[in-house]
Amino acid sequence: MAVTTTTPATRPSEAVSRRGTAAVTAALVLLVAGLAVVDITQGTAAVGAPEIWKALTGRADPADASVIVASRLPRMAAGLFVGAVLGMAGAALQAVSRNVLASPDTLAVNAGSYLALGLAAVTGVSLPLIASSGIAFAGGLAAAAVVLGLSGLGAATVRLVLAGSALTLGLTAVTEGLLLLFPQQTEGLYAWNQGSISQSGFDGLLQVAPIGLAGLVGLLLVARRVDALALGDDAARGLGVPVRATRITGVVLAALLSAAAVTLAGPIGFVGLCAPALVRPLARRVRAFARARTALPVAGLVGAGLVLGSDVLLRAVVPADIAVAVPTGVATSLVGAVFLVVMATRVRDSSQAPASDRLRIRSRAVFLTTTAALVAVLVGVTLAAVLLGDSKLLLGDVVNWAQGRAGRTVGFVLDTRVPRVLAALLAGAALALAGTLVQAVTRNPLAEPGVLGVSGGAALGAVLLVTTVPAAGSWGVAGAAFAGAGISSVVVFGLAARGGFQQNRLVLVGFGVATGAAALISLLIVLTDPFNATKALTWLSGSTYGRTLPDAAPLAAVLVAGVLVAVLRRTELDLVSLDEDTPRLLGLALARGRLGFLVLSVLLSAAAVAAAGTIGFVGLVAPHAARALVGRQHARVVPVSMLLGAVLVCTADVVGRTVIAPAQLGAGVLTAVIGTPYFLHLLMHGRR
Repeated sequence: MAVTTTTPATRPSEAVSRRGTAAVTAALVLLVAGLAVVDITQGTAAVGAPEIWKALTGRADPADASVIVASRLPRMAAGLFVGAVLGMAGAALQAVSRNVLASPDTLAVNAGSYLALGLAAVTGVSLPLIASSGIAFAGGLAAAAVVLGLSGLGAATVRLVLAGSALTLGLTAVTEGLLLLFPQQTEGLYAWNQGSISQSGFDGLLQVAPIGLAGLVGLLLVARRVDALALGDDAARGLGVPVRATRITGVVLAALLSAAAVTLAGPIGFVGLCAPALVRPLARRVRAFARARTALPVAGLVGAGLVLGSDVLLRAVVPADIAVAVPTGVATSLVGAVFLVVMATRVRDSSQAPASDRLRIRSRAVFLTTTAALVAVLVGVTLAAVLLGDSKLLLGDVVNWAQGRAGRTVGFVLDTRVPRVLAALLAGAALALAGTLVQAVTRNPLAEPGVLGVSGGAALGAVLLVTTVPAAGSWGVAGAAFAGAGISSVVVFGLAARGGFQQNRLVLVGFGVATGAAALISLLIVLTDPFNATKALTWLSGSTYGRTLPDAAPLAAVLVAGVLVAVLRRTELDLVSLDEDTPRLLGLALARGRLGFLVLSVLLSAAAVAAAGTIGFVGLVAPHAARALVGRQHARVVPVSMLLGAVLVCTADVVGRTVIAPAQLGAGVLTAVIGTPYFLHLLMHGRR
């Protein structure tokens, strides 16, 4: 009797899956290898494929061999290594958090490493590469721990990115403040922060390669536990997986991989976000890529392709002599910014503003008392700002100056100090009013011009003019800032309006636009001459240094118009901030009114940026504090918010130029130090 053997039903599908896995992996390897070959041939020296072959076989001209062995091959190898470890780090972070937007960038890992290395540089101690890697690892891990602790692992996709992006803004502001205060000790750190894979020899790569290998081996060892997390916490615990320990291990190993990349090449932006996202469609077709043990190396391959592809594209589009100075991280950040915006429009988000914020009411007596107290505080801060600085004055000196009877020294000091105090006051009031309008129209308590990318667009326009036309006047800078703010606001509000200005989605789109603007600003600063670069960095820090009365004139004009509109249409603001239906039932043209308020907020933000540089979080903190003090009626919120904004910026300005005099620190750095914890507090409040 013949015995017939049957193959189990799973075997054909497994064989097909293996063939598909092998085919896709081979295609990726060939693609990366092709990019690597092209990358070696690019550069300022005319070295092509024949010269490379001769160099590899030992028959090349000594000059060609020196270029290839000392520069081209190390650059290509660094691109492969950095892309691979960042791709794997992003895949690990997304797997342990079950969050498709988690990456070393969105979890502030890179910003934490940047700050840690900046603090180390300030000490003036020369550290070996391995020690620098350890410092970067500690800083990145600490930042990731803060973000994950505030947002909750896997709890909310948008909240995690908002927390990470806000912390990134704050940490970066502090680091850039260190760059301005200690220019000699931190020389080259700004350019390094943009991310460049250029190398001089293989020494650096050989030192950090074991760190990357250790991180990969560790992730592969916990791969099965990471796969179990995808089933949910309860199911994973049912399988005997220690959920918390697995997540902590994954985050630590991902931070270790990121630290290796940051130490070697600086922060290469958004590779860890994009690489796993490109693997996910493959995982739907090839089941093996859905498992961490396979997905991690494949994400590394894709990451290597992204870095080398960006470097190849950059050098193909930009002339060779200019491309040498352009960091690869700028190109990857631009790609990541577009990716973040696209992902933001697809993320499901249904959260709403807290009811307690919408229903809060205060008495008229509370409003009058609060306003009077703030006016008194504002007068005191203004007097302190005028009297204090590198040269301390008396009130009598100010009176004599106002009457035209001051001496030459006192006159010079006040002629330069009063305009900057006025610029700080007007900028704070304008940003607070802009934030009030945006939060009312979008009904989003996290919205403000800086967070939404409007200030970033204005800064891009102004920096473009400052670096290309250094002699441009205040009205020219204001015009460039208006143009940049207008373009960025059209992108942000246009994309967010399609979803009805849903809570948090608007902010996420704004972060993406702000990231793209920051990358372009970095490109302009790196390419311009050192004098213009220092000027642009000082201006970006929110410094009022060197401001004159004509510089504040555009801002004063826009602010007066904004106050008039806000006062005359205060009832409409109240109705728009409630919901979508109430204004329509009362016959208000909601779309037209919303557009008008948004345009006004953009003009206010652009004017403030043109007059005082980039000052973040004022439009977030001031309106929130105003509503907490006097309720939500905009007839009360608008004046209180403007007073708070003026006090905040003027205080930051006077502290920045007196505490460490004669050195100065921009007001934007101090407002970021205040605003970042406040933003994170609001996220925690929304989580509860």
